[in-house]
Amino acid sequence: MSKIRVAIVGYGNIGKYALEAIEASQDMECVGIVRRNGEADKPAELANYPVVKNITDLQNVQVAILATPTRKVEEYAKQCLELGINTVDSFDIHTQIVELRRSLDAVAKANNAVSIISAGWDPGSDSIVRSLMESLAPKGISYTNFGPGRSMGHSVAVRAIEGVRDALSMTIPVGTGIHRRMVYVELEEGADFKAVEAAVKADPYFVNDETHVQQVPCVDALNDTGHGVNLVRKGVSGKTHNQLFSFDMKINNPALTSQVLVNVARASLKQQPGAYTMIEIPVIDMLCGDREELIRHLV
Repeated sequence: MSKIRVAIVGYGNIGKYALEAIEASQDMECVGIVRRNGEADKPAELANYPVVKNITDLQNVQVAILATPTRKVEEYAKQCLELGINTVDSFDIHTQIVELRRSLDAVAKANNAVSIISAGWDPGSDSIVRSLMESLAPKGISYTNFGPGRSMGHSVAVRAIEGVRDALSMTIPVGTGIHRRMVYVELEEGADFKAVEAAVKADPYFVNDETHVQQVPCVDALNDTGHGVNLVRKGVSGKTHNQLFSFDMKINNPALTSQVLVNVARASLKQQPGAYTMIEIPVIDMLCGDREELIRHLV
């Protein structure tokens, strides 16, 4: 069986766990890693992989896993799609997903490629669960309660603010879909805490939530990759009221995000050209194995 040839663009938390997920997949192989520094300071675990500065330096890439900051996704996705390479990403600014899908859809179709966006656990796998719950009780209310846990996207956004050496954003569930953001910042010498605090609270990642920013001497002393979610829907099936569904998980955040990315990388080869979110893709396309055997096992 020929394996799916995957490249990883970016080698932070997501990139490292994505490599592990590819190595654990029977139908995939990693053909290389794209890093800003290329071979310089190459991590020991990448000794057997090509490490390059540009994806054009890799051969016969079918899918690129974009393990980049969310705000860089569109730029890198377009570069890959224009080369005819499928892309998958975990873009997580919920209010901008439709706009990104529209933008990448045009590029993907023009280059006979596929882009699957916002494919982490939320947005991503949670989106599938929310959709299923809403189909089971079309009339009703859903609540998504995150955490407590570290938000990678929010933490990366804070680290990008001038004067911030390191940052940790914790998501605390208040209930009924309302969250509190606890942001811990380690500042560069001479940085203005008040300016950093204002920049955090004005960022689209935080503007809709109660946000508290605290300065700490060392962020690493607080760091933990654990996270979780509780999804709840209460509603009506047909004309029958009081239907209550819930879904819970406690997770390692980057490990689960990376597994989802690997799953949709597989699924991307089974879609028509264009851009998709996870709720638009058959779940069976994300699984490794013979289709009839999967049906026999899971249905």
